[in-house]
Amino acid sequence: MAEMSHWLCRVLRLSSDKTTSHSTRLIKNFSQVAGYILCLLSSCQAFAATPSSVQATYDVYMGSLKIGRIEETYTRDQDRYTLSSTTHAIGLLAVFKPGKILISSSGLVGPKGLLPLRFSDQREGEESRNRRAEFDWDAGQLTQIQQKERTVVPLPGGTQDRLSAMYQFMFMSLEKSEVLNFNMTNGSKLNIYNYLLTPDQNVTVPLGTFKALYVASVPETGASRTEIWLAVDYSNFPCKIVITDPDGGKMAQVLTTLSISQ
Repeated sequence: MAEMSHWLCRVLRLSSDKTTSHSTRLIKNFSQVAGYILCLLSSCQAFAATPSSVQATYDVYMGSLKIGRIEETYTRDQDRYTLSSTTHAIGLLAVFKPGKILISSSGLVGPKGLLPLRFSDQREGEESRNRRAEFDWDAGQLTQIQQKERTVVPLPGGTQDRLSAMYQFMFMSLEKSEVLNFNMTNGSKLNIYNYLLTPDQNVTVPLGTFKALYVASVPETGASRTEIWLAVDYSNFPCKIVITDPDGGKMAQVLTTLSISQ
């Protein structure tokens, strides 16, 4: 009888262990599936909260003189995006520089925003300044191409190109942030950019007056200074950009038209 009781207890214990193990696996699998679903929902919410298309135009000023016009288009199709920007010179500058500046960016849209795959900066009449960049996120490599020169450098997470960077703001919650740091390439070099943020500002451009988040590069001796005003009620879209050279010269880009579709 003692041997029978010992055997029965062992069977019950093994059965209990198997049941517990099975339950643990079920809980673990459920947690993994739930986590995956939450990730998908988060991604869908990110897609839903940001525009599917944007069309914008800017006037460009050097000091008080209008010298150009920029036309930009952003389109998102599921998890892919395309961006194009065309700059035309106007006035007297168009006589000396009639060529356009054609900038494009394309890539993926993820839960954290834009992941560029290809960037291009083409200048009509100044082909020696043309440059491109290719992003290999799997290998963690960025290839920068100017004329016949190719350089391959490590690709930090969150890196943007000079065009996608302006549209990445749409995916960022910056209201409670005081600083912003990110890597950006222009096709020939990769640098880290550091900005200070000031909320609750107002800015007036040809399109109107906007409630804005003010984004300004950290001052550095001998370096250009960048200031950006983001329209917080319009998906953090840049409505004014001012670049000040070390010698004090200013170039401004101000919003004149804007069309956003969700």
